[in-house]
Amino acid sequence: MQTIRTLIQGGWVVGFNGNTHALYRDGVVVFEDNRIIYVGHRFDGQADREIDARGKLVSPGFIDTHVHSGHRASHRLITDTGRREYFGQPWLDISTPREGTKVVGDPRYVKPDDAEAEQGPPLVATYTVSEMLRNGTTTFVEFGSGIIVQEAILREVERLGIRAYLGAGFDLGRYVTLEGRLKRALDMEGGWQDFKDAKEFIKRIEGSCDGRVRGIMAPRETETCGSEMLRAAREAAGELNVPICTHAAYNIIEHFEVMRDHGMTPIELLADTGMLRADLTIGHCNFLAEHAEMHTSGSRDLELIAESGASVGTCPINLARRARYLDHWERYRKAGINLTLGTDTYPRDMIMNMRIGSYIGKIIAHDLFTASAAHMFESATLGGARALGRDDLGRLAPGAKADIIIIDLSGRGTLRYRPILDPVKSL
Repeated sequence: MQTIRTLIQGGWVVGFNGNTHALYRDGVVVFEDNRIIYVGHRFDGQADREIDARGKLVSPGFIDTHVHSGHRASHRLITDTGRREYFGQPWLDISTPREGTKVVGDPRYVKPDDAEAEQGPPLVATYTVSEMLRNGTTTFVEFGSGIIVQEAILREVERLGIRAYLGAGFDLGRYVTLEGRLKRALDMEGGWQDFKDAKEFIKRIEGSCDGRVRGIMAPRETETCGSEMLRAAREAAGELNVPICTHAAYNIIEHFEVMRDHGMTPIELLADTGMLRADLTIGHCNFLAEHAEMHTSGSRDLELIAESGASVGTCPINLARRARYLDHWERYRKAGINLTLGTDTYPRDMIMNMRIGSYIGKIIAHDLFTASAAHMFESATLGGARALGRDDLGRLAPGAKADIIIIDLSGRGTLRYRPILDPVKSL
C-alpha cells in the first residue's frame, strides 16, 4: 500500500522537547499515514499534500480521561438545583429511583429488554463521539456505561475514527430512596454477572478498529463495589493487560460510608485492595482526607497516590457546577501526582475545562501562578497519555500517532484572541 506523506504548515506548533511541550513559531509537522515523522521549523523533504495552518495552532489531540456517554445534558440541566442531602453529588440527583422502581431515560443502565434499548444508545453514542471530535478530543476513556451503550459507542468509534478505551461498568448495587433517605440496594448476583460480562467485552473488543480501541476495567465506585470486587477488578486488569479506572474520593457520602464500612478512606481502600497502581486513573479524586471539608486526621491520601504512580482525572466543570473543587491543583502537582482532565458530562469541551480548572485552581490556592495555562494544557494531553501508559499519544513528536488538531486563533473578525503572545494562554 502506498504511503501518503502530509505536511502541515503552521502557525504555532506545539512540539515536544522530550519532557514537555515546546512552542514552534511558524513550525511544521509532517506525518506519513498515521505516524508523525518530523516536527520543527523547516522540512526539506517532499510531501504528497500540504495543509495550510498559518495563523492557527497545531496541537496534539486532547485526551479526555473521564467520559460518561449516557449523559448528554442531564448534569448541566440540574445546575442551580438539586437535593441538599446529596451534598452536591450530581448522579444521586438524576439516577436514584424510589425503592421498587427504576430510573428511566438514562441510557448508561439500559437493559436489552428495555423499550429504549433500540434507539437510546445509538443516539447517545453518535452525540457523544461527534461532540468530542468537534471539541478537539482524539482519545477518550468511557467510564463504565453498560455494554449496550459500549457497543453503540464502538460502532461510532469505528465510523468516525476516534481513539477509545472502552470498559463496561460493574458494581454490587447502587442507591435507592426510601422515605426520602438514601439506601443501598444490593444486587450481588447481578453485580458479579456484570463483572464477568465486562471481562468478556474487553476480550472481544481489544485491539479492534485498526488498534484504535482498547479495553479498560471499570469498577464504578469504591463504595458500590467493596473490597472483594475491587480486588477481583485488579486481578482481571492484570490478566487482560489493560488499564483500570474508578470513581474514588469524589463524594462526601462515599468518604464517610467507606470510613464506616472499612475503617479507612477511599484512597486507603484502593491501596489495601491493590487497586492503587500506575495503571489506575481515579475519577474526580477531589475529596481526599486532606481536603478542607473532610476533617479526617492522620491520613496520607496524597502521599499514597503519589507513591503508587496512579493518575487523577479531574473534571473542573462538573465539580464547579455542583459547588465542589479540587483542593488544590498545585498541591497535587507538588506531591508528584499525574493530573489529567476529563469532561465527565455535557458539554464535552476540553478547552472550557482547561479554562475553568485554571481559574478555580488559582482561587482555591490563593496563588495567581498555579494551575497555569501550560499545566492545564499538559494535563489535557501528556497527562492523559501518561495515565494510559502511552508514549505515542498527547504529543507531536517523531514516532507518535498523528492525532493532530488545528485550532483557528484568528477570532474570525473579532478581538477574542488578540493580541496573541502565547497561543496556549490565548486558548
